[in-house]
Amino acid sequence: MHPPIVRKLSIFLTLLASSLAVQAASVAPVAAEHGMVVTAQHLATEVGVDVLKKGGNAIDAAVAVGYALAVVYPAAGNLGGGGFMTITMADGRKTFLDFREKAPLAATADMYLDANGNVIPGLSTHGHLAVAVPGTVAGMEMALAKYGSMKRAAVIAPAVRLAKEGFVLQQGDVEMLESATERFKQDAPTAAIFLNKGEPYKAGQKLIQKDLATTLTAISQHGADGFYKGAVGHALVESSASGKGIITQADLDQYTARELAPLECNYRGLQIISAPPPSSGGVVICEMLNILEGYPLKEWGFRSAKAVHVQIEAMRHAYVDRNNYLGDPDFVKNPVAHLLDKAYATQIRDSISMTKAGVSSEIQPGTAPHEGSNTTHYSIVDKDGNAASVTYTLNNWFGATVTADKTGVLLNDEMDDFTSKVGVANMFGLMQGAANAIAPGKRPLSSMSPTIVMRDGKLLMVVGTPGGSRIITTVLHTLINVIDYGMTLQEAVDAPRFHEQWMPDVTYVENFGLSPDTRAILVGMGHHFVESQPANHIAAILVGAPKLNGKPVADNKYYGSNDPRRNTGLAAGY
Repeated sequence: MHPPIVRKLSIFLTLLASSLAVQAASVAPVAAEHGMVVTAQHLATEVGVDVLKKGGNAIDAAVAVGYALAVVYPAAGNLGGGGFMTITMADGRKTFLDFREKAPLAATADMYLDANGNVIPGLSTHGHLAVAVPGTVAGMEMALAKYGSMKRAAVIAPAVRLAKEGFVLQQGDVEMLESATERFKQDAPTAAIFLNKGEPYKAGQKLIQKDLATTLTAISQHGADGFYKGAVGHALVESSASGKGIITQADLDQYTARELAPLECNYRGLQIISAPPPSSGGVVICEMLNILEGYPLKEWGFRSAKAVHVQIEAMRHAYVDRNNYLGDPDFVKNPVAHLLDKAYATQIRDSISMTKAGVSSEIQPGTAPHEGSNTTHYSIVDKDGNAASVTYTLNNWFGATVTADKTGVLLNDEMDDFTSKVGVANMFGLMQGAANAIAPGKRPLSSMSPTIVMRDGKLLMVVGTPGGSRIITTVLHTLINVIDYGMTLQEAVDAPRFHEQWMPDVTYVENFGLSPDTRAILVGMGHHFVESQPANHIAAILVGAPKLNGKPVADNKYYGSNDPRRNTGLAAGY
């Protein structure tokens, strides 16, 4: 053979061998030996890692990250919202903390309807009347007191510093702020913080939040009372009154976080630990997994027409139950045991045709077998194997886009998560039932799904995401990508997604989510596809190896994956 040809062939074979030895589709997950933190904002991740390095446990780090995100990720990180924390401890304890917002005591079922009984556009999403009683501070304080190991002042100090001294905005931070420029201009206290002399901030400029630093300092000194009482509590009440809201000091005084048993189910021998009502997340994830467990997804292959079809149908059927039966357990009886029954999943599978798509309008509650944007998530594991999966929210991007004057606290628009009127969709397109109707002191139904996976009683995975109604299906995709399709954690996070929520009767698909051939087969079966909604941001950790049943890299035990869909996050460990 001619020498130049030999050299070219040798180079080609070397390159081919190299390409087969690496993961071409995704970078490797971030690896660390002692602990891992994944959040949607790089500075908050660094705060969490620093707490772990100083000997704090996963819950200490989770609280520090929660307060830091309120400063550096104001679109969703918050003091003025609420959320959930799923916790597993290395000694076997498992728990769920519910610090979801509550409807004010003056709230009524028809408060967003006009005289003719029609929903008034924007009333439940913008301004002070959209604000529910915040729960984040109460939740962080409960987590730290019951499961943390560090002093409050130590875990809040990084957030105080970031607010008081400011932080330099990167391009991703600026893009986040720019998305709400016009909304900022409609509220003077908000504009004073998030606009630079009336104009959007630019990358390289510093964002300083002195009022928020003062509020964080009050919490550091007085705990939850530093937020719900005193000067901050008074400012929250005054701000609501001046903005025609209905939150009073009595609302702040009666707010409490609560501890519940997490929701649990099994999928292909693994234990799924997730969010119970008032979140629908754990119930719907487990219901979908129960349905899918009866299909050979691995054998059919990733994104085969059959596999996509049954996943869409599992989503469609589970969201019927989510939208019609679930609500705050203090107010409604949730049929959780029935919805998680493996026999019920078999009934649903038996009703799914393998040759044609279901028709959502024909799948109604009470018809057999159905009887009876924006948030943020972070995942943390420490050196001992304690884990915290945290999802908290202002609901919409920057919540109601109103700030309680003199506090620096952006407020939520969580009232939109209630059913303003049965049969009328909320901002996420969800049509919900009477179980989620507005009532004084009630927590609205949520899709937040902070989830932990265990195998034989040992920690395996921590996962969650923002994204409104798409949270549930995004977590589902990540789980089956790892468990059924053998992807590395980063491949599982990166893979394009699709989402079906019963109504509207369409499936949202990300770019490159389906091949033209697969799409054509599914369209022929009656499926309706539309362009995907805004991107989620999965934050995930896998324990032991970069993929399920894989080999560890050197001495590293923890593998973290940050979703590339948002330009601000970071996975890091030590």
